[in-house]
Amino acid sequence: MKVDIYFDMETFKIIIANEQHFKYAEPICQLIEASAQQRGTGIAKRKPEYVKQKMANGNAIIALCGEELAGFCYIEVWSHGRYVANSGLIVNPNYRKKGLAKKIKEKAFNHARDSYPKARVFGITTSLAVMKINSDLGYRPVTFSELTQDEAFWKGCQSCPNYDILLRNQAKLCLCTGMLAPSKEESMKVDLSHTIINKKE
Repeated sequence: MKVDIYFDMETFKIIIANEQHFKYAEPICQLIEASAQQRGTGIAKRKPEYVKQKMANGNAIIALCGEELAGFCYIEVWSHGRYVANSGLIVNPNYRKKGLAKKIKEKAFNHARDSYPKARVFGITTSLAVMKINSDLGYRPVTFSELTQDEAFWKGCQSCPNYDILLRNQAKLCLCTGMLAPSKEESMKVDLSHTIINKKE
């Protein structure tokens, strides 16, 4: 019988990955592929070299429980820095349903906005859990036309079993839902305008 072990967030170390975490690149890729197969929908497959590049550039978030890989997410930059995406969000099956995915996503979201304050943050997903996390962070559902039109991004969908649907619809829609959050600079302008209005009132 499987024993359900309790974990709180203090159990996990959620940090910006670097070269010291290269040893986790292969397990991360295996976890991404296993998750895609389990869902039967698309998470773009990645090679260890790609994951290592993200770590070296400071564009990856890793979660550890002791020395064990607990979760991962990386940042991609598109359309000459006008858009960023938090991609490849995965959690080790041993640590799912603990709220870890939300914490990793929050860390990646804030890191992306701090690193690229002019860029809007977007994502595409079929996961209801990810949609809920995104909504809590300020994303809103949008059509694909509001996302990056960078061809390299859409080519990343080629490993998804639904890629033919995307092609048939000329990259305008698929089974994924597109979600978009304002850039950090846009959010700051909105907050400032609200502050000014409130002061006037």
